[in-house]
Amino acid sequence: MSTSLWLVPLGYLVGSIPFGLLTARAWKGVDVRSVGSGNIGATNVLRAAGRWAAAITLALDMLKGWAPVALSEAVGAPVALVAFVALAAFLGHLYPLFLGFRGGKGVATFLGLMLALSPKVAFLIVAIWLFIAALFRYSSLAALIASAASPPLVWLLDGRPPYVVLAVVLFGFILIRHRENLQRLRAGDEGKIGQKLQQAGVDLPRHDRLAS
Repeated sequence: MSTSLWLVPLGYLVGSIPFGLLTARAWKGVDVRSVGSGNIGATNVLRAAGRWAAAITLALDMLKGWAPVALSEAVGAPVALVAFVALAAFLGHLYPLFLGFRGGKGVATFLGLMLALSPKVAFLIVAIWLFIAALFRYSSLAALIASAASPPLVWLLDGRPPYVVLAVVLFGFILIRHRENLQRLRAGDEGKIGQKLQQAGVDLPRHDRLAS
């Protein structure tokens, strides 16, 4: 196991790559941290730079979750170490080294690493997300419900204890990162999927994010 410990910092560094920020800048010259929610994830990129930029961000954020885990499994790392690598990649997105430890909310990266750990679980998580998103049009609500379903799904369809514990920990972080979304959902102020910045009432610059 010790010979593969380098996979953990590698996972964190890969997770730290701010694809949302880079994509929005390349696509429309926008610093995604300065508009909308200030988040670097695909949902805010959708609001700030459009569908194609959001789709690219989603794919790349999933990739940085999938790739370190897939590499760990390919080199035969123990299950417990693979779980640590997955957690490191996830934390890299939440607390990226390259952005002063101010990152996204981790949903796409979570989905990518779940795809590497258990494709069946990932498929069901996506199905739950799509159903809730189509029903209520709230990306945050869909993410919270889908991630909450992951621990029992991993337990039922995979059963390996390190992965079950990992799913619980990941859901905990996602819940914490969405606490502001929960407040807005309760108040009825949460922006819906596809809603323009002006309509969502989130068009003010977020200068605090630019300090990172």
